[in-house]
Amino acid sequence: MVNKVYFIGAGPGDVDLITVKGRNILSGADVVIYAGSLVSKEHMNYCKNGVKTYNSASMTLKEVIEVIDKYYNEGKNVVRLHTGDPTIYGAIKEQMDELDKLHIPYEVVPGVSSFTAAAAAIKSEFTLPNVSQTVILTRMEGRTPVPENESLEKLASVGCSMALFLSVNMIDKVVERLRAGYGRNVPVAVIQKATWQDEKCVVGTLDDIAEKVKSENITKTAQILVGDFINCEYDRSLLYDENFTHMYRKGKNEDSGN
Repeated sequence: MVNKVYFIGAGPGDVDLITVKGRNILSGADVVIYAGSLVSKEHMNYCKNGVKTYNSASMTLKEVIEVIDKYYNEGKNVVRLHTGDPTIYGAIKEQMDELDKLHIPYEVVPGVSSFTAAAAAIKSEFTLPNVSQTVILTRMEGRTPVPENESLEKLASVGCSMALFLSVNMIDKVVERLRAGYGRNVPVAVIQKATWQDEKCVVGTLDDIAEKVKSENITKTAQILVGDFINCEYDRSLLYDENFTHMYRKGKNEDSGN
């Protein structure tokens, strides 16, 4: 390993959903700072003996940077282990900015995001022909606001597939905003702890999803997926259509040239 800091996506829950690259780097780390409230502690089983671990759930940005700075300057290999993919709601930009000030090199290793894990859990595809070719990743405003032009109503009015992070504890407000944006009843799925052993999946519509979520006592660590892609008729993809030609395949009725 090169002496630099690695921001690694640990995946959504299942420890085998970290990338091969991510696990290889993790296994050689001297120091691991991990998001203990979301990252499975099983990842630590793949670390070498004597590794120092820090749970960032109870740390401030300043404390995280101080730990990184200390061990980097001692020549140690430091891993910052984030849940899912670190580039989505990972708060890594502010960490990287601080490392830039300290002239500490770093690399970001992507991971499987919880929104794709959630879609896999309900065996769905976000981008269905003639249904939706766009996916919006967003969240409800809470203690942390969202830009005014990214209100849930405005985003929902597009009518495409959506994945909401960090919002299930406000499910009633979410439903109200989505209904105002979509203007109709649409399918909704809520997946708690996708790929964990205690994963829960609840599927319904805007009309009944709030009650279903409450009856299952889902209050955190969940994705809200919204859109017709969850339950709809759709066109087949042209990619595998026998009459569709592309650079790798001639259509069935097209002259083969032989």
